[in-house]
Formats: sequence, structure tokens, C-alpha cells
Amino acid sequence: MVLKKVDLESLKKVSSQYHLTMDEDELTGFKDLINSGILKSYERVDQMIEPELPVKYARTPGFRPTEEENPLNAWYWKTEVDHAKTGKLAGKTIALKDNISLAGVPMMNGTKVLEGFVPQIDATIVTRILDEAGEIKGKAVCESLCLAGSSFTSDTGAVLNPHNPAYSAGGSSSGSAALVASGAVDMAIGCDQAGSIRIPSSFCGIYGLKPTWGLVPYTGIFPIELTIDHAGPMARTVEDVALLLEVIAGPDGLDPRQKGLPSKPYSEFLTGETNGLNIGIVEEGFGWEGLSEPEVDAMVRKAAESFSEYGALVKSVSIPMHRDGVHIWNVLGSEGATVQMVRENSHGLNWKGYYQTQLIDVYSKGLQTRADDLSLTTKLVILAGQYMQDTYNGRYYAKAQNLTRQLTQSYDAAFKEYDVLVMPTLPIKATKLPTGDIDLDEYVARSLEMIPNTSVFDLTGHPAMNVPCGMIDGLPVGMMLIGRHGEEETVLRAAHAFEKMSQINVGTVVTAK
Repeated sequence: MVLKKVDLESLKKVSSQYHLTMDEDELTGFKDLINSGILKSYERVDQMIEPELPVKYARTPGFRPTEEENPLNAWYWKTEVDHAKTGKLAGKTIALKDNISLAGVPMMNGTKVLEGFVPQIDATIVTRILDEAGEIKGKAVCESLCLAGSSFTSDTGAVLNPHNPAYSAGGSSSGSAALVASGAVDMAIGCDQAGSIRIPSSFCGIYGLKPTWGLVPYTGIFPIELTIDHAGPMARTVEDVALLLEVIAGPDGLDPRQKGLPSKPYSEFLTGETNGLNIGIVEEGFGWEGLSEPEVDAMVRKAAESFSEYGALVKSVSIPMHRDGVHIWNVLGSEGATVQMVRENSHGLNWKGYYQTQLIDVYSKGLQTRADDLSLTTKLVILAGQYMQDTYNGRYYAKAQNLTRQLTQSYDAAFKEYDVLVMPTLPIKATKLPTGDIDLDEYVARSLEMIPNTSVFDLTGHPAMNVPCGMIDGLPVGMMLIGRHGEEETVLRAAHAFEKMSQINVGTVVTAK
């Protein structure tokens, strides 16, 4: 295509934007230089064919299931995908969160802004699952642009909790958790920037692991903020979580989040015992004023203390900076998401790796034409993030990143004595889904209130896992286990031991087909 020539009025606008003082003659000189020189390079690049990620297996276009086929509203799209006939995941069915590219199958990421987009590539983890004989059944509903911890913000409607359909399934990997909990699939992939694997896992009563930052490649997945993006496994058993992690973990050479952490044979560490483990109960994870439910705190503390009955040493530990983690996250998440996910059309600049240009094209046009369809949480992030960028020029984002190092060190200091840290995944059980009109304050509260314990570990990058530890009033309660960077096997070992000694039932009463 022939690119548009630069005109004088456009340069006047750019000049003003960057506080440059230039007269018309000077700007005309620059205009001629751009049109005769730099623009020719853009035209040549436009003619070149960029490399794409491989699509190795055939699949059907699929369909959006009916209400009868989708009682929890947890499926966005169902499909059939060919796969290897033998491998670690043979016989296992998997759902993908609908921010993950599956070539030829629609991807909405929960928002009308992206409606109609069909990726032409498979995310790295998709190919890895198919290479190991995993059967991908389709795409699970996620919250609008993945910016909510409840399950009512997707433009395809609320995802229902399998334990009680009047309650939230959690978010933003809402459909992934509901499909696993209801038995519709064996496993699912979730993504986590403030708790979006662990929140719905807790509300739905399944196991969900946010791995160490960079362990699982994010290539081909719709990002929010480079420094807090995580993808990971969700399942009804620890064994299945470990198995799926084995398959999807490890560097792909395309994701700048990755620092070379290898995959490990995680299943081999599931011994069913905790002898020799030192477990620290983080006191600051309990008793959030105005939020924590006492019965949730009590159940998680009892579950954590029970490790001592099976050979572990359990003690309390204080990490005061934990209480500041959510504030640091709010600064970093607001400005980081605004710049990368909104202003820079999801991918941003200044990193090496695979850029999904087709997604950038479709999403940027959607933002220009359908911005009013964005969720209230997304609008809140945009307004706050851009205001702070404009007013303080990014200094608070920079300070939050600097403070994140200090926050990380506060947990690393505890890990010199403890192998695993424990606290409630969420201070609360699942909340009721809103009905009828909902005002802004309630919308935001129900969407974001649950993140104080989970969001911290997206900042620090430590592996953190939800472990179901009981039921209250028919709703699950989750215990979070946190480990050292790159030591998922220790977290999984502890989770597996608790699973075996407690025999928590993760079965449900509502099924999703």
C-alpha cells in the first residue's frame, strides 16, 4: 500500500505536542525530509512479509454454544482441534482463556471492542499443549479486557459459580475456573495480572497456579502490562496442575518476560508428604479491615497449621510491607495498563519479541470506534492512569517499580527461613452477582475488592497457588501457597500433600457441557 504523505498540519500538531517552537518554513523542511527519506523505509517495510508463529494442527471454526449447552455461560466459543496422538496430556481436555490466540477461532477478550477478531496464529502454549496430545475444547469467557476479579463484566454476560449460580465465579479467568470446577474440562489456562488465576480458582474451589514471572511464555496472549503478565494452569487436582505446567513452561525465545527458567518434571515432586518443609503463616495476609471475613481467616489458619501434623514445621511470620503491596500495584497497574494496553494498543514499544500486528490493527480500530463499550473498570484505569501520566510524567510508575524491588526483597528475606508462605488467597468467599442496575461504586467494589493478597505476587513474580481448604455456606474457601522464584515444585509438593491429607472435595452441583 502507498503510505500517506506527511502534511504540514500534522507536523504542527506533533510540534505542539512536544513543546517545539518552529516556524512554517522550518516545518516544511522537515516535512520534505520525512516524505523523501524516512517514509520510503516505512513503505519498504510495509512490502515485506513478517514471520508468523506456526499453526501445526487443523481445527474447525467452531461455534458459540446455546444457553442449553452453556448453563454457566462459561464457554465463549467451542471448537475441535487436531493434536498429537501421544504425549503427556493424552486423554486430557483443556479450555483456553479467551485472551489466548487460537488460529481460526474468534477471540473477544471479553469486550465488544475486539468483537469479530479471529487470530491467524497459535500462542506458544497452544502449540505446546497440542504437541503433547492435549485436546483443546474451546475458549473460556474472560472478563472485559481481563480487568475485573468478579465475573459480571464480560460483554457476553455473567459467568455463574458452579457451586451457586447466584454468586460470582471470580475473574478475570472466570470461564476457565467454572469449566474446570463443573467438570466440563479437565484443565484450563488462565492468565494473572492481579490474581486472575487464583481469584476464580478460590471462588470456584479448584487449584490454580500463577507461576514465577516469565516461566510460561506469554507469546500470542493479549497482554495488560509486561512486568505483571503471567499465564498458568488450573485444574481439579494438583497432579493435573503439575502436568499442564510441565508442558507449557520454559523459554520460547520470543517473550522478553522470560529469563531462561526451564520447565521441570513437576509431577515427580508430588510425594504426598511435607517432611522437612518450613511453612510460614504471613500474619499480614489476615484481618484486612472492612474486608476480611473472620470465618475465612479462621479456616485458612487452621488449614495452614494442619501441615504440622504431617511433618512440616509451621510458624507465624510478619512481613509488614505486604500491606503496601496493593497500593504499589494500583499505581503500577493503572499507569502501566493505560500506556501499554490502551494508549499503545496492547503491545507497546521497546521490547524484543513477537508482536501480534493483526491484533494491534483490529484492537486499535475497536478502541477508536467502540470505546464507550469498555467496562467501567477499564474506564477507571484509563482516566486515573492517563491523568497521573499527564500530571506527574510517569514518576509514580517509576517509583512503584523501584518499590517493587524492595517488596520482593521483603518476601525473599522470609524465604531464607521458610520454604512456603501461607495466607488466604482472598479475604472473602464468592460474592453475589449484581442484579439489575448497578452504580459505579458497587461495580468497582465487586470487581476489585478481593485483590489485596493476590496482586502482590504479580508484582514480585513469586509463584503463588490457590489450594481449596474448605467450604462455608456452600461456597469454597482458598488458601494461597507462595514459593521462592523458580521453585514451583515446592509449592506443588505442599499443595499435593494438603490435597491428600485433607481430601477436600472439589466436586460441584452445576455442570457445564
